[in-house]
Amino acid sequence: MYRGRLKRDLDDWVARGLIDKATAARLLADVDRRRAGFSIGGILSMFAAVLIAASLLMLIAANWEAIPRITKVVGIIALIWIFHGAALLARSRGADRLAAAALVLGSAAFGGAIALIGQLYHLSGDTFSAMLLWFTVTVGSALVFRSGALTVVSGALLLVAFGSGFENLGWEADGHGLWAYWPPFGAAAVLALSRLNGTDRAKHFAYILLVGWIWWILILDRDEAYAFTVAVVATILFLALVAPRSPLEAIHRKLGTSASFYSLVMALTGFAYVQGNALDVLSTAALGIAILALSIAAIALEGRDNGAVRYLAYGAFAAEVLYLSYETIDSILGTSAFFLLSGLVVAVLAFIVVRLEKRFSRSTVEVMS
Repeated sequence: MYRGRLKRDLDDWVARGLIDKATAARLLADVDRRRAGFSIGGILSMFAAVLIAASLLMLIAANWEAIPRITKVVGIIALIWIFHGAALLARSRGADRLAAAALVLGSAAFGGAIALIGQLYHLSGDTFSAMLLWFTVTVGSALVFRSGALTVVSGALLLVAFGSGFENLGWEADGHGLWAYWPPFGAAAVLALSRLNGTDRAKHFAYILLVGWIWWILILDRDEAYAFTVAVVATILFLALVAPRSPLEAIHRKLGTSASFYSLVMALTGFAYVQGNALDVLSTAALGIAILALSIAAIALEGRDNGAVRYLAYGAFAAEVLYLSYETIDSILGTSAFFLLSGLVVAVLAFIVVRLEKRFSRSTVEVMS
């Protein structure tokens, strides 16, 4: 996907005379060298590994009762070693995709081993403990093998473990005890793995977990005062990351655009939560002004270089204007007038967006020239 967009941009720049064909070819070749392209052989090898594993599981399931208990345990442990050994062999021969498939299957076999041993020997425990153990071992495997595929699996298990905690321990934070505070450490582990193994997309699992954890432990489990505090802190963090010549500018470059995006998500949703629970018009209006001002600041400071922040700010601005219009005039003018005014607001917003996009395009051209 990235290569396709880049090739279209390069072709456009060549047509406009910004670069020559030789430079465009060298840039595209450099991208091909730095990233593994799509390979139907790699995809088929992944499918083959999954199908073979499924056939083995079906064969075992068909004769499950006839298999001795010790044979079941030894068999599942052997599968873990076989998959990891196959990954080592594939990696030594340069078959990285096959190695990734084997490592994923090895992690799946470990998860199956947890469930199997717990069932056979009637070990006490719950889903949360099992998922946390599975996540921890997968993180260790991803670190040892420097595997991007296992990093993604670790991120997925991170979210599943967090969700299973509610199933076993309830929604009240006090009922979780110290376990209520494990998610930041799990997120830090996934962020470190993502950076170490070069799997940038896996970091979104960590950010999503942190946003969900903050919402759970400081907003849903508390009151509006905590939500407002979270929103203010997130706003300060966002502005500190994106403001020109900020002391956190180096950290922002290192963390990437995701850090500013998720801090803005936390700020906007925090203000929106407080606004939704506000009882008087003055508080609603003040919080609306804060959301609108933050949206405009986000577009001005980060909108040109961060598409995710730009579109989030556009959406928040439009939603807030419509919400304020509904709260303030719907009861006076009626539903039809509200929709008419909403349409006019959206039209004005669209005009502003088009102007901003043109301004960003001119700024980009000026920088290039």
